[in-house]
Amino acid sequence: MNTDKKKVVLAFSGGLDTSFCAKYLSADLGYEVHTAIANTGGFSEEELKSIEQRAMKLGAASHATLDVTKDYYDKSIKYMIAGNVLRNGTYPISVSSERIFQAIAIIEYAKKIGADAVAHGSTGAGNDQVRFDLTFQILAPEIEIITPTRDMVLTRQYEIDYLKSHGYEADFTKMEYSINKGLWGTSIGGKETLDSATTLPEEAYPSQVTASGKETLTITFDKGEPVAVNGEAIDNPIDVIRTIEAIGSKYGIGRDMHIGDTIIGIKGRVGFEAAAPMLIIAAHKMLEKHTLTKWQLYWKDQIGTWYGMFLHEAQYLDPVMRDMEAFIESTQNHVSGTVEIELRPYSYTLVGVDSPYDLMKTDFGEYGEVNKAWSADDVKGFTSIMGNPMKIYYNVTKRAEGQK
Repeated sequence: MNTDKKKVVLAFSGGLDTSFCAKYLSADLGYEVHTAIANTGGFSEEELKSIEQRAMKLGAASHATLDVTKDYYDKSIKYMIAGNVLRNGTYPISVSSERIFQAIAIIEYAKKIGADAVAHGSTGAGNDQVRFDLTFQILAPEIEIITPTRDMVLTRQYEIDYLKSHGYEADFTKMEYSINKGLWGTSIGGKETLDSATTLPEEAYPSQVTASGKETLTITFDKGEPVAVNGEAIDNPIDVIRTIEAIGSKYGIGRDMHIGDTIIGIKGRVGFEAAAPMLIIAAHKMLEKHTLTKWQLYWKDQIGTWYGMFLHEAQYLDPVMRDMEAFIESTQNHVSGTVEIELRPYSYTLVGVDSPYDLMKTDFGEYGEVNKAWSADDVKGFTSIMGNPMKIYYNVTKRAEGQK
């Protein structure tokens, strides 16, 4: 290892772009390359081992696997559940929400080993470049950011030929569909996602439908966090998510297409499958309808929308996010209970809720049936007073317009 060389930490996934960056940074720019992958729960042990082997074969001085799955749940997923976050009412901000935590892990590692620079393989046409750059700039403004894939006009074939010319060959066959799997869902890109008029075919989804008929699923929450599945307590909420994903994905639940505004201002379209996020958020939202007041529900909808938008648009490190998290968390004190869901291929039905904090369980009355805490005269007086603003409006309007 040449100690005179500058150190660069490369966010490395083992794909074509980051493989090109690894070789280019050392062979052409003369850096001592240290690769690192931040795992937020989307990689298996076998995949992580294979990525490490690729990095070392490319000549990396070292490779690190940074497991930040728990951080990702504790500091993001937990609030996306509590906030019922669905971007544009559709997308649970699946893989994109991981990028900030991967960026934080990479830049902290770069500081730890005394790197002079940090690099990533994001292109110039997507959101990830902003998420990585902004996080790096805030947490380590003294460290240079290098982005060969974005800065150089390269074709896929050029990158492959470059690697071959430097003695590195691997199977970089371009798959028909780009699959990006994460703990909080899987994104899918292909020719259909580039065309506003088409959707993904069945075979594009990595989880195929294998179940038929109906199945009952119950999810138990404690203060807004999922803690049990089908009556079985699970200590780690990450394992709760994986358990629900395994159950729901076999029914093809959680598939959809998302169209939204990207950070850089263009429209973006992506397919996704996210059985666990969609089932957990739907169940959680139903439980909240039973356990929160009208105004808690109203303001949670507003804050949840803003929180999801800021998270998507690389604003995670803004202190206002901590303020929103504090509000969201404070609403969850009574969001405890069990929600029953009926699963079927490609769909589900929310059946009901059992909670000690269910606001329907009241001695005040039963909706549409009987009133116990007020009289008929109370309602007559209440209605009369409530109508005063509208009565005044119509009275004044008629008089001003000369109506009788």
